[in-house]
Amino acid sequence: MATVRATVNRRTMPRAIPLRVTRFWLVCLFFLIWAGAITTRLFILQIVRHQEYVERAQKQQQRTFEVAPRRGVLYDRNLHELAMTVQADSIYADPSEIPDKAKTARELARLVHTDPEDGQTSEDQILNRLKNGHNFAWIARRVSPEASAQVKALNLKGIYFQKEFQRFYPDNEIAAQVLGYVGIDDTGLGGLEQKFEPQLHGVPGRMFAAMDARRRVLGSSEHEPEPGQNLVLTIDSNIQFLAERALDHAMERTQADNGTVVVQDVHTGQILALAIRPTFNPNQFRHTTPALLRNHAVSDVYEPGSTFKLVTYSAALDQGVTKPDDMIDCQGGQMVLNGRVIHDDKSDHYHVITVHEALEHSSDVAAVKLALKTGPDNFYKYIRGFGFGSRPGVELPGETRGLLRPVNKWGSTSIGSIAIGQEIGVTPVQLVSMVSTIANGGIYLPPHVLMPAPAASAQNAQGSTAPVLKPMSFHPGGELPNPLPAGAHRVLSEMSAAEMRKMMEGVVLYGTGKSAQLNGYSSGGKTGTAQKVDPRTHLYSKTMHVASFAGIAPVNNPVIAVAVVIDTPKGPSYYGAQVSAPVFAEVAQQVLEYLEVQHDVDIRQPKASSKPEKPAHEDDEDNSSDINSLFAAVNDLPDDDPLREPVAQPAPAPPPAAANTNPASEPIEMAAATLSPTPPPQPAPQKAVVMTADGERKVPDLMGLPVRKVIETAAMAGLEVQITGSGTVREQAPAAGSVVGPNTRIVVRCSR
Repeated sequence: MATVRATVNRRTMPRAIPLRVTRFWLVCLFFLIWAGAITTRLFILQIVRHQEYVERAQKQQQRTFEVAPRRGVLYDRNLHELAMTVQADSIYADPSEIPDKAKTARELARLVHTDPEDGQTSEDQILNRLKNGHNFAWIARRVSPEASAQVKALNLKGIYFQKEFQRFYPDNEIAAQVLGYVGIDDTGLGGLEQKFEPQLHGVPGRMFAAMDARRRVLGSSEHEPEPGQNLVLTIDSNIQFLAERALDHAMERTQADNGTVVVQDVHTGQILALAIRPTFNPNQFRHTTPALLRNHAVSDVYEPGSTFKLVTYSAALDQGVTKPDDMIDCQGGQMVLNGRVIHDDKSDHYHVITVHEALEHSSDVAAVKLALKTGPDNFYKYIRGFGFGSRPGVELPGETRGLLRPVNKWGSTSIGSIAIGQEIGVTPVQLVSMVSTIANGGIYLPPHVLMPAPAASAQNAQGSTAPVLKPMSFHPGGELPNPLPAGAHRVLSEMSAAEMRKMMEGVVLYGTGKSAQLNGYSSGGKTGTAQKVDPRTHLYSKTMHVASFAGIAPVNNPVIAVAVVIDTPKGPSYYGAQVSAPVFAEVAQQVLEYLEVQHDVDIRQPKASSKPEKPAHEDDEDNSSDINSLFAAVNDLPDDDPLREPVAQPAPAPPPAAANTNPASEPIEMAAATLSPTPPPQPAPQKAVVMTADGERKVPDLMGLPVRKVIETAAMAGLEVQITGSGTVREQAPAAGSVVGPNTRIVVRCSR
């Protein structure tokens, strides 16, 4: 029984699993889990995060350096380099290798800090960069060869050198506002350098270097940079030099705020010279201010004054309303237009004279009459035809279209104002393009400072198709392009243009432009003198003027047109006849001789004048128009016009009555308004009586006021006034602002 029971127990008890089998399966399970983990990790590394680790490896094993491209060259029309790129040493440091940073900064600053205005190379700035930098810090960039050699001679630890491109202007200040300059980061910051930054800059290259664990270069590959495009200007550097030298003489003589001279090829519209003063040296751009960068030839407008009468007479001749030998009544130098009195110069009292004589003597009355005969719509058509009121399209930044209101916004006397160059704002480039139109037979040609891009040459061995540049020297006696370029159009008939050229010659021979006569060459043009606008008061200034001259030479076969604009001359005279016409004569004479143009008149020997000739001038002060119309025209400009910026936040305008009180010459309707029984309110500073504790009074400013206004102002100030002459006040005593007793009598002298 016992045996049977033991057998049954053996059969019913489960069989024990051997220990070795258990261990085997445990090990298998472990390896299975481990393999799964490894596989998962590899999947994450190789699949999920593959790109991330590739990039990290490249950063550790490779370094990418940007290779700067060589900036394009700016040439003049004769392929003389005006702006080029050279190599210069830049100094940098590895601060971790420098044991004594303070001593190193002191020694470096002694050699590289040559410009007191350069704060980046001072000892404090260098030391600050050395302390804050880890493995790299700039010391000085693009230093002179002398400074580089001196620093190398120190053999300082942790100081290294790197070649960088540097912009270089061989002629220094020549055509500075046209060229602009390049900043420390090789970016154009003005002129053509800024306008054509993408084309000039080029495409940077890349250099890839393989590094080992110790940051040693194992090998490298390079993607070559694409150099910038070379540009050829229409400027002739020799003519540019002559224009700038003549302008320097004028600035020294007149002490003007600024001056502009533009020389243009009359047959192509190409600008041969564009001189502006004051100027700057683009090689020393750290000393450049925004005011010096401003290109007055395309960004600033002024009222052209009598030079605009060329447009008025051209329109009248072309419309057939008059001829040069027709008679016109100047009415003794005075006329009334819708209640406004318009005067000729105070020394001119012409009656019935020929039309060409009226232009020679710059009669305002004759110009207004011709504009009225032409009609506002036709007159406006010719103004726009000459390019006024639209951007000329010259390849320079900051170009404005000027100020010209459409006919439906003209006032009752606007046609008279515009006929004599008021209520309109023009740029010197627009002015020279206008006289070029007359010179070439009546075709308006848009001005340009860049030559047309040459066609690509045949593919060379390197596969490049870069165009081959060729000199495009200016040769006199050219013809109009055929076909005409885009934007060109006829403004005047050839007959009208020829008649205008002869009349312009008469201005130089017999009229206000005698100072523009040349020796051996005929010349023609028109002088102009205009009052400047004070933007704070919206009134004409009594002391600031713009003197201008626009002319052509020679007359029968014109080669060049020249516009001269001198802003706020401070010499003994401010008239265009004495200030700007001599500049034209100097520029035109030298340019024509440089171009070897044949003489068309006899060469005269210089001789001393027996007696000084009475200077000719135009007194535009007597015809000052409603200046608010110009400021209203600014509001019609597009938002990107540079003229919008200065008037974006204008000074508070005076009340309407004060705004129309012109200090130089008040229109009659304004004077009548001040005498009405219920005059409009006036600003308190003009009407208040300033008294001291002793009853003394402050003398008001009476300069430029008409007689009736003088009486009113003196009465409100509690002072008596003695008036001599008629018209507006030219002198007063005591001076404005003086403190006088209550019984003092003010003496004023008036004249027209």
